[in-house]
Amino acid sequence: MALFHRKRTADTADTTPAAPAATAAVLDADPGLAALTGDYTIDPAHSSIGFTVRHAMVTNVRGAFGVYEGTLHLDGSEPARSTASLDVTIASIDTGIADRDGHLRSADFFDAETFPLMTFRSTAAERVGGDRYRITGDLTLRDVTKPLTIDLEFHGSATDVYGAERVGFEGSAEILRSDWGLTWNAALETGGVMVSDKVKLTFDISAVKAAPEA
Repeated sequence: MALFHRKRTADTADTTPAAPAATAAVLDADPGLAALTGDYTIDPAHSSIGFTVRHAMVTNVRGAFGVYEGTLHLDGSEPARSTASLDVTIASIDTGIADRDGHLRSADFFDAETFPLMTFRSTAAERVGGDRYRITGDLTLRDVTKPLTIDLEFHGSATDVYGAERVGFEGSAEILRSDWGLTWNAALETGGVMVSDKVKLTFDISAVKAAPEA
């Protein structure tokens, strides 16, 4: 499927005539991936959702959200029907410094008490090339909804030691936090500001396929 497509090996290459380039870029349905079709749940124990932001103009601060849940629906026959949904608990933010985390949870930044969740709902997906994909959707933060595009690399599928089928991918996106109302800052004596507007989001995801209904 277009969102989670693996390159064919030489001995399993499809010999059917190639589709026009424009169609292949959007659909690129691979019958060999039909077995991946189904519903998946993101496994937080083997995943991470993080961010990086420039601090004081000279270094980066990295953090992550420890509590989240999400689902994927993958369709190997009709890739356009593949979807992704993610809910992140803002209060679970962790940068390794308790005082800084408290400030980030406050009304100066995320206002976690008033807006406890950050959500993402996909609206479209496409193959960029090889194992690289792009998913577009709506990111809601502080009650503001804006489009977000995430570049992904698919890492494949496997059956784990417990017999569960997994898919894995990692991705990243850059946003301007001011677009979602996160505008707090402080001027530096040497010029510039304490916190950059640009934030890099990172996603390292392992998702488990749901068992077929009896």
